[in-house]
Parts: sequence; C-alpha cells; structure tokens
Amino acid sequence: MGQDTQPPEEGRAGVPERVSGDEPLLAARVHRPSDLMRLLGGLLAIALVLAVAAFAHATTSGLEKDINESAGGAPDVFVKIAGLVSSIAVLLVPVAFAIERLIKRDGLRIADGVLAAVLAHGVTLATDLWVAEAAPGTIRDALTQPQSGGGLTDPVHNYLAPVIAYMTAVGMARRPRWRVSLWAVLLLDAFTMLVAGYTTALSIALTVLIGWTVAYGTLYAVGSPNVRPTGQTLLAGLRRVGFRPVTALRAEGVPDSADSGDRGRRYIVTLEDGPPLDVTVVDREQQAHGFFYRAWRRISLRTITTRRSIVSLRQALEQEALLAYAAIAAGANAPKLIATSELGPDAVMLVYEHIGGRSLDALDDHEITDELVRSAWRQVKALQSRRIAHRRLTGDAILVDRSGRVVLTDLRGGEIAAGDLVLRMDVAQLLTTLGLRVGAERAVAAAVEVLGPDTVADCLPLLQPIALSRSTRATLRKLARERSAREREAVLAASEAAKRERELAKAEAAGSTAVDHTAVAVGAKAGTKAEKAEKKADKKAEKRALDTALDEAREEDLLAQIRQQVLLIRPQAPVEPVRLERIKPRTLVSLIAGAVAAYFLLSQVASTPLSTISQADWRWVAAAVLFSALSYVAAAMSLLGFVPERVGFWRTVVAQVAGSFVKIVAPAAVGGVALNTRFLQRSGVRPGLAVASVGASQLFGLGAHILLLLSFGYLTGTEKSQSFTPSRTVIAGLLTVAVLVLVVTAIPFMRKFVSTRLRSLFAGVVPRMLDVLQRPVKLVTGISGMLLLTGAFVLCLDASIRAFGHDSLSISYASVAVVFLAGNALGSAAPTPGGVGAVEGALIGGLVAVGQIPIEVATPAVLLYRLLTLWLPVLPGWLCFNWLTKREAL
Repeated sequence: MGQDTQPPEEGRAGVPERVSGDEPLLAARVHRPSDLMRLLGGLLAIALVLAVAAFAHATTSGLEKDINESAGGAPDVFVKIAGLVSSIAVLLVPVAFAIERLIKRDGLRIADGVLAAVLAHGVTLATDLWVAEAAPGTIRDALTQPQSGGGLTDPVHNYLAPVIAYMTAVGMARRPRWRVSLWAVLLLDAFTMLVAGYTTALSIALTVLIGWTVAYGTLYAVGSPNVRPTGQTLLAGLRRVGFRPVTALRAEGVPDSADSGDRGRRYIVTLEDGPPLDVTVVDREQQAHGFFYRAWRRISLRTITTRRSIVSLRQALEQEALLAYAAIAAGANAPKLIATSELGPDAVMLVYEHIGGRSLDALDDHEITDELVRSAWRQVKALQSRRIAHRRLTGDAILVDRSGRVVLTDLRGGEIAAGDLVLRMDVAQLLTTLGLRVGAERAVAAAVEVLGPDTVADCLPLLQPIALSRSTRATLRKLARERSAREREAVLAASEAAKRERELAKAEAAGSTAVDHTAVAVGAKAGTKAEKAEKKADKKAEKRALDTALDEAREEDLLAQIRQQVLLIRPQAPVEPVRLERIKPRTLVSLIAGAVAAYFLLSQVASTPLSTISQADWRWVAAAVLFSALSYVAAAMSLLGFVPERVGFWRTVVAQVAGSFVKIVAPAAVGGVALNTRFLQRSGVRPGLAVASVGASQLFGLGAHILLLLSFGYLTGTEKSQSFTPSRTVIAGLLTVAVLVLVVTAIPFMRKFVSTRLRSLFAGVVPRMLDVLQRPVKLVTGISGMLLLTGAFVLCLDASIRAFGHDSLSISYASVAVVFLAGNALGSAAPTPGGVGAVEGALIGGLVAVGQIPIEVATPAVLLYRLLTLWLPVLPGWLCFNWLTKREAL
C-alpha cells in the first residue's frame, strides 16, 4: 500500500482531493488477533511434537529408519553439492529480500524480522540446553542423532529457525516468488541434512514450528505495521471505478464495539458532478475487531443462532452486496449499492447512494411517532416475506431520512433463506430495541398491527438476553442496576419514615401519660408484657410498611413487560425460553478444572497402598464422623446468629445438611449462599433482609477466617522456637497475599470486578450488622457457631490424620488449623463443585509441608476427611433438600 504515503493527486478537473481534517489518525501498529491465534496454534503443535517424541519412540525410530533406507542410494556428490548450495542460499535469499524492502523504504518490516530472528535464536539455544540437560531420554533420542566423532547432533537447528522466523515476520509468505524460492531452499537444506544423518524428521519439524511460532509471537507483541487504507487511498480507488471525487468526510457515530466494529469505516464523498456518495471501507483489521467475542459466541451458542466468526474480505464484500440487492428486491428500504472495488490486498470498499438522516438512537423521544415505529416493522415484514434475516436490528442500524422514511442499514451480518428461529430472533431484537425507546406497550402494539399477533407471539421463547445483541444486553443490565437502586432507595426511605412515625408516637404517648409511682410498682409485670407486645406490634408494622414500599417500588424489566403485553393479546402463547446456549462459561471452567482435579486425585489414590487403608484406627474414624456431624449444628448457629427474626433451629440444621447436596452441583460459596437465602425467605424473613443476613454471616465469617488463619499461623511459627516470632513460611504467605491484593487493586479491570462482586454480595449488610449488635445473645450465638464450625472441621481433619498415623505423628492442632483454613479458602475460590481437586491438593501439600507428615499418611487422611465432609453427606443432603422442598421451606 505504498500509495498511502504519497501526496494527494489532483482530480480530473484540477481540484485537489481533500479528506476531512478531523479524520482519526490510524495507529502505526496494530495487534492482530490472527497473529495470536497462530501463536497459540504453534505452541500447541510444538507440544504435540514433543509428546510424539516422548511417547511414540517406536514410531519415530521406524520413521528415521525408513528415511535412511530411502536416501541411502543417493550419490554422495549430489548430496554434498546440494548441501553446499542450500547452506549458502538459505542465508542469501533473506538478505536479498531485505535489500529489496530497504530500497522500497519498508525498513520496519526488516526490523521486525531481525527481532524475530534474534528471539528465535535464543529459543533454539534454550531448547538445545533443555534437551541436553533435563529432557527425558526418549525426547533426546527422537531429536538427535549420534555423530561419528562422538556426541550428538543439535536437537534444534540454530540457523534454520531464525531464518524461518525472519521470513515469516517480514511477510515473505505473501509474495509468491520469494516464498517459492525460500521454501525450495529450506526443503533442499532439510533433505540434505536428513540424508547425511545430521538431523531427524522431528528435529526439522520442531525447528520449523519454533521459528514460525516465535515470529507470530513477536508480531503480536510489537504489533504489525498498519496497512489500513487512508482517505487518500479511498479517493484514488473511487477514481479508478469511474467517479470524480472532491472530498471525503469521515462519518461520525460508528461505535467501536465487538457488535459493530466490523461494520467498516464510513465516508460521505462529494463528487464534482452528481449527488454525494456513502462509502464503506472494510479492511482486515476491522474484520478482526471483536473476533474472540464472536468466536466464543459461536462455541457457546447453537450454530443456528450465530454467524461465522471468520470470513475473508471477498466473502464479506459478496455477502453485503448480496444482502443489499436482496433487501431492495424484497421491497424494503435499504441503501442502494452502486459499486464495489478492492483497495489493495487488505481492504475493499462498497459505494452506496447517499441517504441523509439520523439513526433511531440519535432521535429524541418525542420524534419517535407511532407511524415511525410501524414503518420500522413494515421494513422487517418485507425482509421476512423473502426469508431475509437482518441479525442486528439495533438503534444505530435503523436510519430515518429527512422525509421520515425508515431505512435499514448494516446488512452485512444478515442471511438469506434464513430459518424460522433466526427470523423470530429478529422480531425479538426489534421489540426490545423499540421497547427501550417507546415502551413495551407501543412497541408490541405496532408489531401486532403490522406482523399479526401470531408472529409476535411466536418470538416470546426467543425474548431472552442471550438472543439479543451485545449492546442491547449492556443497556438492559444498566437499566436493571438503576431499577435495583431505585427499589433500595424506596425501601430505605419507607423504613426511615416508619421509624420517625414510631418515635413521634412514643413521644406523644410519654407526654400525655401521668405515671403514678404506686401504679408502677404494682403493675411492673403487666407493663413489661405490654412493652413486649408493643415492640412485637412495631416490628410487624415496620415489616408491613417495608413490604408495601417494596411492592410499590418494584418495577418489571423490559423483557417481562413485553411478554406481559403479548400475553394480553395471545394468552396461550408459548413463553418457555428456547435453549440457545450450547455451553456456559462456568460449565466449561468447571469441566476443565474437574478434569485436572480428577487426574490429581486418581494419581494420588493410585500411589496409596491398600495396606495403609486396611490398617486405619477405626476409633479415630468414628471420632471424625462425630466431628463432621457437629459441623452442621455449628453452621446453623453461625447463620441464626445474624438473623434477628425467629427461625426454627433444628429446621435450620436440616437446611445446612441440605447444603451438602447443593455443594456438589454448584461452587461451595455460591450454593450455600443461595440455599440459605432461600431458606430464610421461606421462613418469613423479608427477601432484602434475608440477603443481608446471609451477607452479614459471610462477611463476619470472612473476617474470622482471616484472623484465625493469622493467629494459628503465628502460633505455628512459635511452636519450635524459644522466641515468639512467626515462621518464614507464614511471613512469605502474608507477603504473597499482600502482593496479590496490590495487583488486584492496581489493575482497573480487576479492581472493578472484585468491588462489584463484593458490593452485590454484601449490599445491605451494614444495617443488618447494626441490628444484630443490638441483640447480644444473637451475636454471641453467631460468633460461637463460627468458632465451633472451624473447630469441628479442624478436629475432623486431625482425627482423620490420627486414624492413619496411630498417634505416632507429632503435629499440633495449630498446624492442622492452618492447613484447614488455607485449604478451605482455596476451595471457596475454586470453580469446581465443592472445591474438588483444589481442596485435596492444598490439604495434602499443606500437611506434608507444615506438619512434616509423609505423603503415604497425608493422602488417605485427606481423602477420609473429604469423604466425611463432602461425599457421604450428599445422600442425606438430597433427602433433606427434598423434605424441605415438599414443606415449602426451600
């Protein structure tokens, strides 16, 4: 794209071409997602080659033998001449290409190539050192050959990998003549080395992969030179297809998001004669924008609901042109495409007739009339009459021209011959888009008037956030946060008003009542009962006031409002959401973590001899069972201590046993919070207060967990020392935690993520804590329950250790407590159900490191502990869960 840097040429009429002065400057370098994908692919291929070398020794040996036998008949003279020519040419060809690039003033590419070559050389040296010093023998045998004078050949060729890295980084692969010549030289060099016995086939494959991978890693890290066409290139391209442009003004209002970043850059071009043009320029960089988001959508959603994440420029050009012609043929108002052209190898342009106007997002609310809404639905009806799906009916894709005519733009992501599901998704998307501007009632009424009630009712199963565009989902989430804030403010205001009314009533009653000392002495007991009854009545009145305020402030979300409006017209319409997700992110993470955990557990179990289990002391096993059962009573106490309302104790214990079943189907922290919140709501605690009570319990438990971990860690360090100083392990652990906290708080994304999660989890906790502090008995119950819960688990783990150690192990309770608290923290953070894998690994490693317990004892002890606290309670938990569900306690 050398013309991008040339001065602007003059038009045919002698008028200099001009581009708007406010056009954003293009970045000098860009980080291509395609380079990252090739880097990851190269790393995976390198791992595969090493795996083949390590585990398929017979195959590699047979391959080397076949190559040596096949090449044994080659004349020695030919092999020597070919080796000499290839070794010289493999260095001369890259140098010649560098000279050619420097002559054309493209020195940045040469610098990138030299950097990639240097890095590749360093990687090859590190690989050679690893193979020689630390690699398994099978890998060394597969990558090297014995030399006649003694020693082994190099596992990776130190000059070939840098040449391949240089060739890839400078872009020689995109120039056919240079590509053919260099690959011919490389293949000849590899052939001569194989025939001469200087290398192996896997060594050559590893060399090529290292050079290729390092090159793309370098390009992604430093960025590739930006070859996106400028406005001057656009004007030159328009002149080549017969137009006489004068100026090009960059259109505003094109957001850079994963939803719309691939729509291209838009220009309004004025001509010497004739009306202006709307020109869209699409290049490879814009096509790559949002690639990972689209790729994830394609993996996680069913294929029918997503479009391709990767298309070539030619495919994008043809698809948009086809949709433009098809939309007009269907009778819809769409921009008329009048020309297309390539702008070099990395960009294309599409030329449309100019349509002046504003998008739906740019219109004021009073400008969106019912007729305009019906006109938008008529355009969608025209498309759907020919089975055309738009796939992106958001506010910026609906244009209103100066005459009030609605025009559908951004057709590139659409489909022809679309299926029913995709067409219904279009209806659901437009209902939501219009509902955000004019309300659910007007949007549904216009849709029913144009499309008919049956068509609108059929879209209800698709009216779910996952089926909507990314920008629409973001808007709905923002509105949900604002709605929750309004509800919370209304409830707090009602609570304050009720409190002021009670205080005023008490003050009036105290001022108007004359108290007789004798009457007080005689009726003290009756007064106490009356006071308690009055407090109980006040609480009921406050609860009724808060419930009323919440009901009055509660607002339905937009999707619920749309469903309600449709059901008023078609009461029998299907509302059960269609399953669009193939896999959820949490499920994917859980599967991966579960696989790793299963591998870890199986390897640990396989290394444990059966004699160790058969020699267990069953008295300590029985003690561990009792301590495990005691933990459910302690959990009930720790929860009820932060619930001022009256809740049955033994039913709460049953709910904690039911939580053992929930932990298996959800992460431990999430499952327990959800179950306890639901249980408290069913027990008569108002939803907001139930969430606050569980949050207060979690917050207090987190603080207690940290304090206990620090205290026991400190005691662990002083057990074997005369001075009262903590161990180096504890200090290192505290420093590690401090560094992690600093990293999280220093990165804006991580800081926002953590603060949002904590705010949502502990919303309303502080007022609830103040309520609990006014009831000392409740507070003592909660604190005692937390201490008893930790003590029960520590004693259960200690009993499990002694069951296999037979009292011969000298490990203190403080050390066991430190190991338990650290393992429990990892289990709460692990994405696997019940922290499977993470807890076992942390406990076994902790017992071996802190308590100096042999792994032959630590492994069965931890497995027994997890059996008693996680797996055996599943069946009783399932029974308790069903029992509580039948009695509507969950």
